[in-house]
Amino acid sequence: MAALSGGGPPVPSVRIGPIDLAARVDEALAVQAVAFGLGPEEIEVRRHIVLRHLDHPCARALGATTADERLVGFVYGMPNERGQWWSTVVEPYLRATGSVHWLDDSFVITELHVLPLFQNRGIGRTLITTITDAVDQPRSILSAIDTDSPARGLYRSLGYQDLARQVLFPSAPMPYAVMGAPLPLRRRGRDSETTDFRPPAPPG
Repeated sequence: MAALSGGGPPVPSVRIGPIDLAARVDEALAVQAVAFGLGPEEIEVRRHIVLRHLDHPCARALGATTADERLVGFVYGMPNERGQWWSTVVEPYLRATGSVHWLDDSFVITELHVLPLFQNRGIGRTLITTITDAVDQPRSILSAIDTDSPARGLYRSLGYQDLARQVLFPSAPMPYAVMGAPLPLRRRGRDSETTDFRPPAPPG
């Protein structure tokens, strides 16, 4: 379990480690609501989605908690399967860019959120690197709103590169980008250049 304090104005230090996300789903959605700007109806829809995802036998979840056990950030994901809803939506976009093979043998980062007060302290970076370090898949994929956001900057710094852009999910108000990275993810000060990134070719 990692302990983080970070720089900036004083805030409680946090610890990062495994959590029972199904048991703490309402806390996690409260974090997501603040970090992602969700309304009550969206939260209820996402609650059912999260609980369904966590039924997957290989789903993994980590939380960032303060000393009094307040949840201030979380990440969860699972090995990708072609039949999953997310995978079926992004598949034609990845096929169009020649990147559809990324859907195989990949670990999907389904959600990653940190409360604004605790952002820019390495918590999100530690959550995503810790969860992917423990998986068997050789690469990771995720989707993020297709804007030049701090989240996209974080993902790029970790080695994620765009596989497809302007991906439209049903009912989502903004387009997304699908990003992929080989594992293990890049660390600070190591392999910092991204210009030589090449998506691995499909087998055969």
